Amino acid sequence: MLRFNKHRRTLEPDEYMYELQDVKEPNLYRDIFPYNDIPKIPFNNRVVPMNPPEEIWITDTTFRDGQQALPPFTVEQISQLFDYMHRLGGPNGVIRQTEFFLYSDKDKKALNKCKEKGYKFPQITSWIRATKEDFRLVKDFGLKETGILTSCSDYHIFLKLKKTRRQALDMYLHIVKEALNEGIVPRCHFEDITRADFYGFVVPFALELMKLSNEAKVPIKIRACDTLGFGVAYPGASLPRNVDGIMYGLTRLAGVPSEWIEWHGHNDFYRGLTNATFAWLYGCSAVNGTLLGIGERTGNTPVEALCMEYVALRGIQNGMDLSVITEIARYFEKEIGYKIPAMQPFVGAHFNVTRAGIHADGLLKDQEIYNVFDTETILNRPPDVAITDRSGLAGIAFWLNTQLGIPADKKVDKSNPGVAKIKEWIDAEFAAGRVNVVSDEEMLVLVKKYIPEIYPKDK
Repeated sequence: MLRFNKHRRTLEPDEYMYELQDVKEPNLYRDIFPYNDIPKIPFNNRVVPMNPPEEIWITDTTFRDGQQALPPFTVEQISQLFDYMHRLGGPNGVIRQTEFFLYSDKDKKALNKCKEKGYKFPQITSWIRATKEDFRLVKDFGLKETGILTSCSDYHIFLKLKKTRRQALDMYLHIVKEALNEGIVPRCHFEDITRADFYGFVVPFALELMKLSNEAKVPIKIRACDTLGFGVAYPGASLPRNVDGIMYGLTRLAGVPSEWIEWHGHNDFYRGLTNATFAWLYGCSAVNGTLLGIGERTGNTPVEALCMEYVALRGIQNGMDLSVITEIARYFEKEIGYKIPAMQPFVGAHFNVTRAGIHADGLLKDQEIYNVFDTETILNRPPDVAITDRSGLAGIAFWLNTQLGIPADKKVDKSNPGVAKIKEWIDAEFAAGRVNVVSDEEMLVLVKKYIPEIYPKDK
């Protein structure tokens, strides 16, 4: 039977209707996931077409998945981070949603405080246990959508839930119907999708959800969860690990609209951002992450990285205020006490700091030579240098000009005799066995001694 694909504007034959394969023994893909060895990446060389949705956006799970990896946030901290998220995502909702727990008194107070702000974006959603009482809790808070755990792999169905695929499917469909009966949009979290039998469980489950959605005239969303970070985005890689194939299968074989699909990835194999980007490119509208990438084990896809990737893919900021990323990083370190890895992109202390003299010389001549973009304008973070025995005259001059705010027409050149004196002192320190960088306070003492004319008057 033929049907017209409105996205590709072509007639296409209906694919085979996938039905649940209710196997007696779990399929654990032992050839791919041997457990006593590194997981393997097989290829079948089946390449699916790239199919980016008309609109893409970001969703957040800082207050749910992210918070599980840190000491619990206070109500005030959640409220402040929610404000930052609102400003970062902008009025057009590039950061579309954020999810909350609903159980403790602190969770409830934080949710209510954020709800009272009246922001359109990010929309507040929840994550609940699949019980009737929890659905009532969602409704009592006036939330329109909630996440529901619906694990997909046989690791979870057989080994954790101790059920068959049929029993799990029936249980999940019953839960979804309960949500619909309460007037709540269900967001089914397909946990461990990158180890699941895609044709034997994932697609049949998604097809059943689409049937329920058509009957109820209500969206039923799917969050494809790469729970252990096994996803890969290599062209021609095999399922269940292939992100491209998962997105193609959900949209093309199961008929799930792109705007109802969300990708949730972890960074266990350093693929968090890459997999999220490919999910966007191959048919997924929403990608889920956390501020600074916090989360269980190696963490989630960083929201700030997704904001940058959004601009790179779409060519516009669409109302986002990217400078808020720097404010978020400072808040995490100063108020929450979270130590950000110094080399972490966009937020780490050394993100746009150089220690190499040759690089500092390039920065001194033109920042664009060694800075990834205009970090001062976009992130409110001018490039910087760390002063060591490798900084050279150029590094010292650059530090003086940037840290002391020397006007362009009075900038200190590396040929300045005072710069040479400072370098002599630094070289002597490191020759005597010093190993740590020269602090800003030490540099100010040296400036006062060797170049007093530029020493700040307010010091």
